[in-house]
Amino acid sequence: MRSNSNNPFPAPPIVAFAAFFAILAACPSWAQPAAGPANLPAVAPVMDCAALAQADLTKVADAPMHVTAAVPVMDGQPAPYCKVTGYVEPKVNFEIHLPLSTWTQRYLQTGCGGLCGNLNLRPMAASGCAPADHGELATAATDMGHKSSDAGWEDDARLMIDFAYRGQHVTAVAAKALITKYYGQAPKYSYFNGCSDGGREALMEAQRYPGDFNGIVAGAPAMNFITQNTFYHAWNARTNSGTSAETVLTADKLPVLHAAALAACDELDGLKDKVIGDPRACKFDPAVTQCKAGQDPGACLTAAQVDIARKIYQGANDGKGQQLVISGPVAGSEMAWSGVYVPQAPGGRIGSTGYSTEVIQYMAFAKNPPTLADFKFDEATFKIIAPMHAVYDATDPNLKPFAGAGGKLILWHGWSDGDISPLNTINYYKAMQDAMGVDAAAKFARLYVLPGVQHCGGGDGTADVDWLSPIMAWTERGAAPNALLGSHRPQPARGGPGSAPGAQGAAGGRGAAPAAQLPVDRTRPVYPYPMVARYKGTGNPDEAANFEGAAPKAPMPEKFNWLGASFYSSGYQQWCTATGKDLNCSAAKK
Repeated sequence: MRSNSNNPFPAPPIVAFAAFFAILAACPSWAQPAAGPANLPAVAPVMDCAALAQADLTKVADAPMHVTAAVPVMDGQPAPYCKVTGYVEPKVNFEIHLPLSTWTQRYLQTGCGGLCGNLNLRPMAASGCAPADHGELATAATDMGHKSSDAGWEDDARLMIDFAYRGQHVTAVAAKALITKYYGQAPKYSYFNGCSDGGREALMEAQRYPGDFNGIVAGAPAMNFITQNTFYHAWNARTNSGTSAETVLTADKLPVLHAAALAACDELDGLKDKVIGDPRACKFDPAVTQCKAGQDPGACLTAAQVDIARKIYQGANDGKGQQLVISGPVAGSEMAWSGVYVPQAPGGRIGSTGYSTEVIQYMAFAKNPPTLADFKFDEATFKIIAPMHAVYDATDPNLKPFAGAGGKLILWHGWSDGDISPLNTINYYKAMQDAMGVDAAAKFARLYVLPGVQHCGGGDGTADVDWLSPIMAWTERGAAPNALLGSHRPQPARGGPGSAPGAQGAAGGRGAAPAAQLPVDRTRPVYPYPMVARYKGTGNPDEAANFEGAAPKAPMPEKFNWLGASFYSSGYQQWCTATGKDLNCSAAKK
């Protein structure tokens, strides 16, 4: 699909926009604060923790499962638990924490960022969720079939399948079996919470395994995994390369670029607050930052740097008007570019080089992969790697099986995400409404887009939101979420001196954790998309009470012209088996 316009945001149909708000107005539950999770009684174990090490669960999953250890952790936080480790063949390692006396019949599985390869049981974005804070959840995580230190894991097609979609599923099966054995009953409710690739994993669960979880939270999902980690990151890595400060955009110039974007667009939402409410309404040309005669070179960009910035905003394209990604990063995300595709200094490391190199070399091409330097930004290359969309991507908008099973879904994304454009998630939500109907989608799914929030957290926006409590309340009580409270704490700049850019791999959730020792300096309500938080005109603009939910001032685009627009459709998934390095895939589930 070609577009000759420089505007990546064509206007959407007014009719669909109005129809959504008619349905919103007919849903009184949206106007009420969500209740908390249900009050479920604690259930005690029916066996000793250590005895789980002898459990015979070889036939539970689709391949033998093995428990390697089960030991009580008496000083466990926030409560003592039984720590169970094991794996599902061939190498899907898992770790499960089973509360010794505080389990309230819920199971939470956490996603894994980047290319995974590690175990992370930390419940992300759940501060304030009582069951999590009090140690009431059985929790589990997986490395998705490999360790980050495993050299050449991508040469084993079995491990590629486990990373693509199987690893999280068999972990859920194994964990539920162990929970049932330990407590004498299955969990009453099961949840999944992930961001970045963890968000992709969350959507993969809803799309491929709709019966695994009752409630799913998918943050900043890397749903277009193949194009995201080839065209998006390769474009930015190649665009911002050179041998001198004249030909490389470096981190010291990002504050200049960011300040100019804010000057152009910060007040479009009626409030000057250092965040852009909706970048789709922003018309920003980085040329305004170009150095003028006699200007301090540290306070402006060279002509070459302006050109680099313009290309980064535009995103990968073939030079003939055809977009190869849904978009580049949007205005307001500039400070999040540091360490990803903007180095601290010329020659410095950037994450985009590593992300794109690994995926290009081992995952995107069935044979004869090019190097990053030889990777071509054209339609022919897009078509060569498109078949892998059927294996790694999670863009199927038809979630009728998940919704039919009573599942609930919360999607969220930061507007200032530099790693994954939030337009991917908006496009997916719109595709879901088109596939299922606006009314049907509203019964089980919500999208929140957070101004000023970077990748999986951080930024000047109110990034700290408890997503677990509302998904539990919706699942357990039927209380659909409306306004949620977001908060902001001062935190170190991402990608600054001493940081390790790209440490977590391709599109891996690298949002900075909140600086807990510093007090909250801003709160704000966040509303289900497309509603926005609008300042009432009086009171402290850093206090949530002085905002109200409102419709956007004008319809904004939700579908975009790019070569992969057809990816947001149903029936594309392939199920694979492995023969050495080769994937054998078909539409039939295997």
